[in-house]
Amino acid sequence: MIRFIFSDLRRLWAGSLVVVLLVALATALGVCVVLQERALRLGSAQAADKFDLVIGAGGSETQLVLSFVFLQPSPLPLMPGDVLARLAADPRVDWAAPIGFGDSFSGYPIVGTTVTLAENLSGGFAEGRIFAREGEAVIGSAVKLPLGAEIKPMHGVAEEGGETHTELVYHVAGRLRPTGTAWDRAILVPIQAVWHIHGLGAEKHEGEAGHDHEHEGAGHDVHEHHGEIDPDAVIDEKWAADAPGLPAILVKPKTIADAYKLRQEYRSGNTVAVFPGEVLTNLYGTLGDAKQILVAIAAGAQALVAASLVLVTVIHVGQRRRQIGALRAFGAPRGAIFGIVWLEFFFLVAVGIGLGFTFGYAAALTLSGMFSQTSGIAMPVGFAREDAGLAAVLLAFATILAALPAVLAYRQSPAQALRA
Repeated sequence: MIRFIFSDLRRLWAGSLVVVLLVALATALGVCVVLQERALRLGSAQAADKFDLVIGAGGSETQLVLSFVFLQPSPLPLMPGDVLARLAADPRVDWAAPIGFGDSFSGYPIVGTTVTLAENLSGGFAEGRIFAREGEAVIGSAVKLPLGAEIKPMHGVAEEGGETHTELVYHVAGRLRPTGTAWDRAILVPIQAVWHIHGLGAEKHEGEAGHDHEHEGAGHDVHEHHGEIDPDAVIDEKWAADAPGLPAILVKPKTIADAYKLRQEYRSGNTVAVFPGEVLTNLYGTLGDAKQILVAIAAGAQALVAASLVLVTVIHVGQRRRQIGALRAFGAPRGAIFGIVWLEFFFLVAVGIGLGFTFGYAAALTLSGMFSQTSGIAMPVGFAREDAGLAAVLLAFATILAALPAVLAYRQSPAQALRA
């Protein structure tokens, strides 16, 4: 029987190939949707796990997380600089690092921060050392620049006609180890240098940090340049109450209990405190309907393929009536005819499902790789236990689908088939 089936498939190879490809493409669509959604969810969750507590000015918690964790450029309001001084002196805080956004270089975001955050972000350096002066920078693992390279900061991004700062040129002092986050594509510089480039500093007038207008920079959207800035100026990371306004502060609490107390305390007034992972979980809940829509589209495509396969098999059985009649005339029992037709069609559909899982996995890998290249976020693509259930459902459906042409062949009369 097996030899007969393979001989039949070789003779009808074109039609068999069409059936296999139809099933493979429909299956691949569904598998790719499931794997890509899971990779995006796991990748973003792992990226958020790097950051304990983020404090920003009052506004959208989701936007704060997207801007901080994924370094998405967006106008954020500023909170007063004395918030940083209070956090740095708080006994419940291990360390607090100010964050300044807004500048870029060659498509890489420049982030103003501290030595502490840069050293703790990836757990060490792949090469070089931490910045020690205002004119030095540390780059993420995915930034394609050598040690010693010059970085000329641009306000905003080149696509939006950003203005290049001429006050200071950074030089790459070190490269961080991979983190699997968007920060792998970031250039980290001293927050002190960012403040000075934007005309901000401890010498600013009282109340300036309290401005609550939105901006798209590390400090205010200020372009009052104060001439050349000394690149050899030593970094001072002792925060005073008159520090410039900030869009965000990363806080490392000493204990879990301290983290919850700090979040509760800084969720009132002019600030908002969030656990990035918690915000992303809520965001996934909001996007759950979008996933269901994509799954429904994939299921609809599979249903259309199933309907076309039914049509193909009915036509196929009709074209083989004389062959089936001849087999019956030579003494082949009805059960053998049923088994041959069922096994042949089930084999084609099962091969298509197997190829569909392979194609879907390859497509998800490709899409995740492209996303990781542009965002820096590691996207883990892999099968989970529930995917075995999907394969079982598809094979069960293939079992039922293959029975249709087998039943049609089983019910055919040998005499009628030979006269056809």
